Amino acid sequence: MPPAATTPTPGAAGTVLVTGGAGYIGSHAVLALRDAGRKVAVVDTLATGFRWAVPDDVAFYHGDVADGALIDRVAAEQEVTAILHFAGSLLVPESVTKPLDYYRNNVVASRSLIESAVRNGIAQFIFSSTAAVYGTPEVVPVPEDARKSPINPYGNSKLMTETMLADVAHAHPLSYGILRYFNVAGADPQARSGQSTRGATHLIHVAAEAARGLRREVMVYGTDYDTPDGTGVRDYIHVSDLAAAHVAALDWLETHPGESFVANCGYSRGFSVLEVLDAVDRVTNMTLKRTIAPRRAGDPATLVAATDRIRATLDWTPQYDRLETIVAHALEWERQLDARGLRPT
Repeated sequence: MPPAATTPTPGAAGTVLVTGGAGYIGSHAVLALRDAGRKVAVVDTLATGFRWAVPDDVAFYHGDVADGALIDRVAAEQEVTAILHFAGSLLVPESVTKPLDYYRNNVVASRSLIESAVRNGIAQFIFSSTAAVYGTPEVVPVPEDARKSPINPYGNSKLMTETMLADVAHAHPLSYGILRYFNVAGADPQARSGQSTRGATHLIHVAAEAARGLRREVMVYGTDYDTPDGTGVRDYIHVSDLAAAHVAALDWLETHPGESFVANCGYSRGFSVLEVLDAVDRVTNMTLKRTIAPRRAGDPATLVAATDRIRATLDWTPQYDRLETIVAHALEWERQLDARGLRPT
């Protein structure tokens, strides 16, 4: 008789390749993987990421995920068994004005990376997706099986990649985890990384810059939404909790060979723009200047995650889910950027 099948032990596999690992979310995933004892390698173009964000003991390759020869080399040199794919473009307003860039960076490049994964026998693939695939949701909190109707090219590009992964997994021995992020914010509690990209538009990051005197005001885009105070409501998830979800997702894929899953990443709790700014005021003991502006194209009124699935599927419990904690960590990172001379010019 053949030997009984064994269940893989999480962490016993080879190297985890993190694409976009020098960027905001990717760098936190690298830290979480290292903290969990994983071997990690990073591929990043450094178009928006920073070389200093990748620890010295992590193998770094400067290049594009669409470069199949590069991915082949990394896979061979590092014995890659899993990919966490963060590389891509992610600004909703920019996607509306530059849709071709988004379809190239998020769809064409992802197709090449998935093909590289299949060619190199990489068994697990975790994809950084987004709540933007839901468009304007019909039900809030939004469950994973809600209708997918993106209202901007960014959301469309992510949904296309989700579809590719499902089709490829049906035809090849590739398992995937798709994590749909809601609004990511905050910074590593140990101040090892944080949001550093020049011109980033995330609300808490913008407010933290204003608190440091780097902006004269915080723009509030739209006060006529169908929400309690008229401003957009979002589910803010701490970036380190999100990174931990990726480690838990990889553990799950390794212990459930041949299976895949899709899950929202959030806290099932929404805060309006004005509530977020009020929280920043409380944490800093100051009052930020707020300037009202028209709505931005492609922004729904409310996006809040239903999170029953991720909590039931993964070994994951949020550690930093208080809004004031998220704000405090973002503010501390802004101080660290100045103290360490890391702020981009």
